[in-house]
Amino acid sequence: MKIICIGRNYRAHAEELHRGTGLAAETAAEPVWFLKPDTALLRNNDPFYIPAFSQEVHYECELVVRIDRVGRSIAEKFAYRYYHEVGLGIDFTACDLQREAIARGLPWEPAKAFDRSAALSPEFVPLADLGGDVQDLHFELAVNGEVRQQGATAEMLFTVDRIIAAVSQYTTLRMGDLIYTGTPAGVGPVAPGDCLRASLEGRELLNFDIR
Repeated sequence: MKIICIGRNYRAHAEELHRGTGLAAETAAEPVWFLKPDTALLRNNDPFYIPAFSQEVHYECELVVRIDRVGRSIAEKFAYRYYHEVGLGIDFTACDLQREAIARGLPWEPAKAFDRSAALSPEFVPLADLGGDVQDLHFELAVNGEVRQQGATAEMLFTVDRIIAAVSQYTTLRMGDLIYTGTPAGVGPVAPGDCLRASLEGRELLNFDIR
């Protein structure tokens, strides 16, 4: 099982990232993606423990698509056949390590791929129950009861089908693979005692504590 994460897929967040790290804010010609290992999964609304090696971990709430059939070099027009359920996830990022990696031209894995850095909702919802259009969904993240992120999949720079087509040119997609489709603006730090709650079309899918 692979965890495939899409970067800079919402324009406002790309600009936010540019301000924080200096990364270019312009839209890439193809989706930007990276991998997390399966040990990054944080399941069942278990608490997230801030790792000792970072002083600045940020949350990034994302729509997650679960692949349900094997495919490689998938044409964009057929990509919809490869998923039927969606959930929510949090891509936790050690931003202090990320800034250092960017400055030194090093890979981002220490900042992105550490253990339990990919929170995943216990429940996935059939797209058919949400109207059937993956590009017409709304989700939000609240921290301690205050809404911090609001996402509309219509605002994605690359659609889910475009992402699947692009990624599958390089790596075979298998049943159970997860695609974290990018985060909207509003990312920020977490601290011990915080409570994160995320909902998709009004359905609460994530509710867990930071320790």
